Formats: sequence, C-alpha cells, structure tokens
Amino acid sequence: MSVARKVTSYFARYSRKEWMDYFLSTHFWGPVANWGLPIAALRDLKKDPEMISGNMTGALMLYSSVFMRFAWHVKPRNLLLFACHVTNFSAQTGQMARFLNYHYLHIVEDPFYSAVAPPPTPLPTDALPLMAKV
Repeated sequence: MSVARKVTSYFARYSRKEWMDYFLSTHFWGPVANWGLPIAALRDLKKDPEMISGNMTGALMLYSSVFMRFAWHVKPRNLLLFACHVTNFSAQTGQMARFLNYHYLHIVEDPFYSAVAPPPTPLPTDALPLMAKV
C-alpha cells in the first residue's frame, strides 16, 4: 500500500464534522497558541547567557513537565500539546545548562553566543529623510 493511500485512508476514517470539531476546539488551538513558548526558547539559545533567568527557566521546565504528563494522560491523548511541551522542556534544559555554565561552572565556551559582536554598520546619510539631515 502506498504512502498516499495510507494517508488518504487515515483521513477518510473521520467525517468532515469530526475534523471541524477538532480544528475548532481548544484541544487544537490551546497547543497551537502554546507553541510560542518553545519557539521563543529556541530563538533565545543564540542570545547572551547573562540575560537568562535561572528562576524563570526552572519554572518553565517544571511547567512543561507537568503539562507533558497532563497531555499524555488526558483522554483523548493530546499529542500536539505533548510535542509542544517536550520541545519546550528540551529548549529550557539547554537554557539552564547555559545559565549554570555561564554563572557557576565555566566548563565550556558557549557555542551559540559570541561576546565579540561585529560593530553595527552605520546608515548612509542619503537614506535618511530630509527632515533628519538638519
């Protein structure tokens, strides 16, 4: 059986109403909205480790641990929420490792952040509006 046929048969098992009920429910939109946390944590991996809050990172690790368990045990199982919190927990664990290394351990140099940033390039004066050239 081809992959396309398997996918088609999976989606054909459910009616249009069942899919609409799912996509219009909090079971779908809650996890979608929650994806902002792991996306922000993954983007923060390239920022200065001095800016990391150990307390907040620990709280977010605990939060994601609790909601991973919830997403797994709720009926029906919410795999979208589970994946969101697995990703967030992993990103926050990386942030905590960076925090501990920067403030206490000093074992490795942070591979994501370089303290020596290139200087910003100045804007050409002809790109400024006429009022700013006064």
